[in-house]
Parts: sequence; structure tokens; C-alpha cells
Amino acid sequence: MRYVALGDSYTIGTSVERRHRFPDQLARAVPGLELIANLGVDGYTTADLIRDELPELPGLTPEFLTLLIGVNDVVQGIPAVTYEANVAEIFDVLLAAVPADRIVAVSVPDYTVTPAGSDYGDPAQKHAAIVEVNGIMATMCGERAVAFVDIFDISLRALDDRSLVADDGLHPSGAQYALWVERIAPVVGELLAV
Repeated sequence: MRYVALGDSYTIGTSVERRHRFPDQLARAVPGLELIANLGVDGYTTADLIRDELPELPGLTPEFLTLLIGVNDVVQGIPAVTYEANVAEIFDVLLAAVPADRIVAVSVPDYTVTPAGSDYGDPAQKHAAIVEVNGIMATMCGERAVAFVDIFDISLRALDDRSLVADDGLHPSGAQYALWVERIAPVVGELLAV
């Protein structure tokens, strides 16, 4: 099954080797899933994804998609209402490409617990904003019968376990992505088995 991953630094796996990125680990964990494109770009917001990643889909003819987007909307202070409108537009395009049961959305991790987290705004304020965008994504997934996998609690473990943070002090390590995949893979496996 042709798998395309959309998103930002958490999808492209900034500061980890390709094999440790969560889409690569997911493709290895789920039989029959072939990662044909990782469209994630470091620093991308929902608007960037709409502009640059969505137009790639027709040429890739995906059969399965993951979506993880929103942290850079938080970092840049983009209003929640704008995030919500952009996510609605993203889902319109994704659902035109594949059925709802061939999409998995992943929550935004909490970067504020990492050593470099405070470099990207007040941690308490940004933590609250991440919780808000995750709530919006969860609701929108529910309305569209799209699976939503929440890895937020896993990201919080990085506060006490620095092995879950990449060498840049900000992004998840391969070990943290492995924990994500332990949670995402069963959901994907169940969807693809139907």
C-alpha cells in the first residue's frame, strides 16, 4: 500500500537518521505499507502544507496517508481559528485522495519540555496552545471518521528522560519515535486489515 507522510519537522525527522523517522519506522512495523514519499518539511505550518505538500499528492497516487501538523502554527502564534480552517482545507484534499479509513492523524508533541523548548516562546503559553490545536485536530478527525492517535503524553516523558530528545535538544529522538510507532502501528494495522 502506497504510503505518503505529510507534515513538518516531526514527520521529516529533523536531527535523526532517516531510518529513525516515524514514517520509516511505521512502514517497517506494518506489513504491506510502503513509504513512497515523506513530504514533511522543517518549520512548515498548515498554510505551508496546503501550498507545497498537497499539490504533490495527485502525482504520488497514495493509498494511505499520515498527517502531523500544527506545531509551527503554535510557534508562530497563528490563531486557532486559522489553524482550524486550514485543517478543514487539508482534510478536504486528503479525503478526495483516499477514504477516511486510509488516513491517520497524529497529535502534536509538546516541545516545551525539551532543553531548547523555551527558545520558542513561553513554555506555559505554548503548552496550552499545543493542547488547543490537538483538541481541534481530534474533534475534526472525529467529525470525519479519521483515526487520531494521541502521542502527547509520550512526548512529556522527555522532561525526565533525555534519551527521548534528539541531539539538537528540541526534536524527538529515534527512541521517542519508536514509542510513537508502538501506538500508531496497531491503529494502522487495524485500518488496513478491514
